[in-house]
Amino acid sequence: MSPSQPRKRSGKSGSRSGNPALRGQQAAPPTRPTSTRPATAAAPSTPVPRAPIPIRSRVRGWLATDPYEPYELEPGEALPVDGVAYPQILRNANYIWWRSLAGVGLGLSLFLLLTTVISQAVIALAWAVSGGGASYRNYYISAIAFEKPSGMLGANLSIAALIPISWMLMGVIHRVRPRWLTSVQPRIRWKFLLLSLVVATVALNGVLWLSTLVEGLPPLRTQPHFWGFLTVIILTSPIQAAAEEIFFRGYLMQALGSLVAQPWFGVVVSSLVFALLHGTQNLPLFLDRLVFGLLAALLVWRTGGLEAGIAAHAINNVFAYLVASLTTSIAALKAVQEIGWLDAAFDVGGFALFAVLAYLLSRRLKLRTRVGLASGQ
Repeated sequence: MSPSQPRKRSGKSGSRSGNPALRGQQAAPPTRPTSTRPATAAAPSTPVPRAPIPIRSRVRGWLATDPYEPYELEPGEALPVDGVAYPQILRNANYIWWRSLAGVGLGLSLFLLLTTVISQAVIALAWAVSGGGASYRNYYISAIAFEKPSGMLGANLSIAALIPISWMLMGVIHRVRPRWLTSVQPRIRWKFLLLSLVVATVALNGVLWLSTLVEGLPPLRTQPHFWGFLTVIILTSPIQAAAEEIFFRGYLMQALGSLVAQPWFGVVVSSLVFALLHGTQNLPLFLDRLVFGLLAALLVWRTGGLEAGIAAHAINNVFAYLVASLTTSIAALKAVQEIGWLDAAFDVGGFALFAVLAYLLSRRLKLRTRVGLASGQ
């Protein structure tokens, strides 16, 4: 029989009465056998045990490739050119050279102004709240030398103002979203940041203890106002370090790096400005800070974001202040204007070790190092 022809029904077995009474007299269809288990005794569901995930597998999962999140364009947003490196993000289709110079000049001017204003305001408020018998002049001199926690708090908060300054310059001067300061993706890559903090803690403090063994361990003694300083260090020193990275390794490197066709210009000049703004210093101390700036800038360039630089800067500052508060004083650390070549060599060695490890970590995570708007990879 052809599949297109209807099948002909024959016999009563294929008929079905339209009368419900007659349907009741027809043979009932076979029923399924009922379970002998009582209806009220529902069998409890037995959970299937899961095998524990080995620690090594968990670590490998944590170190897996950092996923790329497609970027969503917002109305009126100026985007960088697809494929450019971090130092040249501001060299977009709307780029005008004088904007970079204007932004750098305005940013440095606001930084120098707000550093004084915010620091003095915090110190004056602390003096008024303390209600001590000392005159404001004497209190201010002591605080600004970091002999009181209020002086360190005022300095850290004034440097933290570099974050809104950088955001303002990106939006007003360059008409670019501030998120492009964090990385080429553009966002903070939290996994890389947290792992970089761990690497910086081990590498920098390992070299610090090595230098202590060579030069001798200083006697331990807590300085006056130790708990006040400890609170300020923990709460504000990481923010101060992040603000310096966002401005010097972020905005300055992008603004200066966009002036020329080669990214190295922004790397070198921003690091030089960073070292010079640390005030009076001898040659080893200047080179120490210059090399740190160069290594941090190279990491930003080669990893595509600020995470490693923020981690190294935050760990270095926090532990330097902690060691000083437990051995000499934070005021003595702030007053340092010269160091020896051996101290500079240990500092540079610690930064170099961290830079290598952080770069290898970024390769392990397969982080994006260039802007990728079109490819989405």
